[in-house]
Amino acid sequence: MDAEEAFKLVGKMGIYQVYLCFLLAVLLQLYCAMEAILIALVGAVPAYYWDHGGLVVNSSQLASNDLAFLDWFRTANESEIHRRVHFNDTFTSIASEWYLIGDAEYEISAASSLYFTGVLVGVILFGQLSDRYGRKMVYLSGLALDILFSLANGLAPSFRLFAGSRFMVGIMNGGMSLVAFVLLNEYIDTTHWALAGSISSMFFAVGIAQYALLGYLIRNWRILEIVVNVQGTIVFFLSLFIPESPRWLYSQGRLSEAEDVLYLIAKRNCKHKCTFCLTPRTKDVRELGSILDIFHNRVLLQRTVIMMYIWFVCSLVYYGLTLHSGELNGNVYTNLALSGLVELPSYPVCLFLISKKWCGRRRTLLGFLCIGGLACLIVMFLPHNKESRTTLYSIQLLSLLGKLTISASFNIVYIYTSELYPTVVRNVGMGICSMFSRVGGIIAPFIPALKNVQWSLPFIVFGIAGISSGLLSLFLPETLNKSLPETLSDLQVFSYRRLGDEALALQAAAHTVVKVLIVHSSSRIILQE
Repeated sequence: MDAEEAFKLVGKMGIYQVYLCFLLAVLLQLYCAMEAILIALVGAVPAYYWDHGGLVVNSSQLASNDLAFLDWFRTANESEIHRRVHFNDTFTSIASEWYLIGDAEYEISAASSLYFTGVLVGVILFGQLSDRYGRKMVYLSGLALDILFSLANGLAPSFRLFAGSRFMVGIMNGGMSLVAFVLLNEYIDTTHWALAGSISSMFFAVGIAQYALLGYLIRNWRILEIVVNVQGTIVFFLSLFIPESPRWLYSQGRLSEAEDVLYLIAKRNCKHKCTFCLTPRTKDVRELGSILDIFHNRVLLQRTVIMMYIWFVCSLVYYGLTLHSGELNGNVYTNLALSGLVELPSYPVCLFLISKKWCGRRRTLLGFLCIGGLACLIVMFLPHNKESRTTLYSIQLLSLLGKLTISASFNIVYIYTSELYPTVVRNVGMGICSMFSRVGGIIAPFIPALKNVQWSLPFIVFGIAGISSGLLSLFLPETLNKSLPETLSDLQVFSYRRLGDEALALQAAAHTVVKVLIVHSSSRIILQE
C-alpha cells in the first residue's frame, strides 16, 4: 500500500496528530504572528515634544507637521536632537532610541518592508531545501536561526544592524513557517488539511492579540523582543522530538524509515495492533506542466493575472490595516488586539458561505472584497475631527470591518486559486500568486505614512484596491461542485461546457420571453375584440 492508504490504519487525526497540530498550528503560529507584526509596537512612535531653547514647545502631533521643527531637525546634529527632543516615558521603541522621527520616520517602514522582502526570499529558498533535504531538518534549522536573529534584533546597537537582522528574520520566519505548514499536512490525512489550515490562520490572528497584551505588560522594546523569543525557544525544544514527514520519506523511496514513522504515529494514537507494508510508488506518467504553460495558455494567463492582483491586494490591505492600527486614535494596544481578534469570526463565516450553491467561491470573494473596500472608502467622507468621539469610533469600526473582510478574502483565495489551476501546474500557479502577495507585504508598511499627505489617503488606497480586485473576480469561473481540471487540455473542455451551459440558459430565457410576448399579444387581441 502507499502512504495515503497507511494513514487510514494509523489514524487520520489521532491523539498524537492533534498534539502535532497544537505544536505547529497553534504554538508556532502564535510566535510567527508576533514576529510578523513586531514593528507595530517596536516601531511605534511615543509622544514627544520639541524644546527649542525653552521658547517653543510642541507636541509630537504638531511637531511632526511643523515646518520650523522639520527644518531644524534636518540641520541639527545628534547631540542637539537628543537635548531638544523629549519622549514620553510610557514606553520605548526604536523610534525613541534612535530618534526616528520627522524625515527619518520612513526608516521604521523600511525595516518592516525588509522583513517582508526576507519572507519572499525565504519562501522560495526553503521550499526547495525541504524538498531535497527533508522537512524536519530544514524546519528546525530555520526556527533556530530565526530565534538567533530575533535575539540579535533585541540586542542591536544601531538601526542598521536592527534592519539587517529584520531581513534575516524574515527569511527564516517565512521559510520555516512554510515548511512547518507542509510538515503538519504530511502528518495527517488529506481530509483534515482544510481544518489544519483554518486553525493555523485563526491562531495567527490570536498571536496578534497576544503580542498586544505582551506589549501592554512590557513597555521596553528590547525586553519585549526577548520575551517574544521565549515562546519560539519553547516551540523549538518541543519540535526536536517530532518525527520526519512520512510522506516525504515515502516519496524519496525510504520505505523502512517511512514505516517506522507511521508505526510511531500509530503507537502514540494507541493503535498497537495495526500492521501494513508500504510498496514503492509507481512512476507518474501524467502530463508535466511548467511556468511557460501558464503564460502560453490564454485561459490560464487571464486567471493568473487576476489572481496575482487579488493576492497582492489581500496582502497589501491585510498587513496595511494591521500596521496602521497603531496609527489610529485611542489606545495602541487595544487597537492592535482588536485588529487580531476581529479576524476570528471571518474564517467560519467564509467557509460556510463558499460551500453554499447560492454563494460559492466567486460571489463570496466578490462580496468580502467590495464590502471591505467600501468600508475603507467611507472613512474619507468622515470629518477629520480628533475631538469627536463619534468620528474616532466610526473610523476604528470601519477599519476593523475592513480587516475582517480582507481576512476572509485571504482565506478564500487559498482555496479558490488551487481550484482554478489544472493539477499539472497547480503548484506553479500557487507559487506565482503567493510571490505577488509577498510584494504586497513589502509595500504595505509604507501605506500608513500617506496620512502625512492627507489623513484618509491610506484608507482610500485600501478601498480602491479592495473594490477593484473584487470587480476583477467577476471574470473568474465558479468552481464550487465542479470537477477540477487535471491537464491543460481539460481547460478547453470545461470552457466549452461552460459556454454550452450559458447558451442553453440564454436559449431558455429567450423561449420564456417569446412565450410571454405571445400571451401578452393574445390578451390584447381578445380585449380589442
